[in-house]
Amino acid sequence: MARSSLTRRLGLPLRTRKAAAVDKGELLLGQRRIYILPTGPGLGFGALLLVLLIGSINYNLGLGYALTFLALSCAVVDMLLTWRNLAYLRLTPVRAPNVFAGQEASFELQLRDTSRRARYAIAIDVAAAADNAKTGEPRHAVDIPANGSATVRLALPSEMRGWLEAPRLTLSTRFPLGLFRAWSYWRPDARALVYPFPEEGAPPLPADSSSAADGAGHAGEDDFAGVRPYQAGDPLRRLAWRQIARLDPRDGGQLATKHFEGGARTELVLDLAALSPRLDLELRLSRMTRWVLEAESRALPYAFRLGAEQFEAANGVAHQAACLRALALHGLGGAR
Repeated sequence: MARSSLTRRLGLPLRTRKAAAVDKGELLLGQRRIYILPTGPGLGFGALLLVLLIGSINYNLGLGYALTFLALSCAVVDMLLTWRNLAYLRLTPVRAPNVFAGQEASFELQLRDTSRRARYAIAIDVAAAADNAKTGEPRHAVDIPANGSATVRLALPSEMRGWLEAPRLTLSTRFPLGLFRAWSYWRPDARALVYPFPEEGAPPLPADSSSAADGAGHAGEDDFAGVRPYQAGDPLRRLAWRQIARLDPRDGGQLATKHFEGGARTELVLDLAALSPRLDLELRLSRMTRWVLEAESRALPYAFRLGAEQFEAANGVAHQAACLRALALHGLGGAR
């Protein structure tokens, strides 16, 4: 019998055959999304019930029958409560901040109750890890109040630049007695953008590439060129108090000094084509990332050129984000 026809006859959802499909938007865990099977203790409990039933039949024990069917009724109620603990939850991906390669990407997920009953001990983990792990606790376990919600942050390592898709997750529960395990699969529609990791020990920013319209030269100290970290011997009148006031020393903030250059102002250009083609592409992108971050930390306006991606000289959060995005997706066609 073909697998597709067997799936339809057994009433199994198509998700079992297309596990990699992404669940768009908010997901409601309906009846056809939840699976349930006895656990190891549940199978042992079933074997005990069978022994009690055989003994009651052999010795014609009325109390034995009563005990057997009372325990069986408790197991059936436990099966229903285990299923209800997971049924009709609403699952929503919230956000996934961008990170640099090598850092952990954090996916924020929300679980919300819609049936006016509290949920307990909902375990959440990556599907592959949950299916392969024989022992150990799940990565996350949450309780959800009635008509309330709970937020889970799932951290995943990032190794390559580009888009990092949220993995396929397993939501499971054994509440209340642990005789049954109910679970469901969820592939959130969320992804994090992974920037190239900034090169360690990168060379200094490239020399200014083009002169401004007002001439060239380096005389005097009247042209503001940006902000740099404080160095011993810098005069107090040159401290960049506005930048210092924005930084909290507890978060690694440090003193900053205004930097001046004489003569004509020249434009700083970060151009991938200006780097040696003998260098590995990933190394060049990593170096460009370091230069973007350094130029921003020094408040230097910079132009950015990366193949067809070209931005005029500027600085600020939006300009930095656009440059880092271009570096992350360069040569990947916008997705990985």
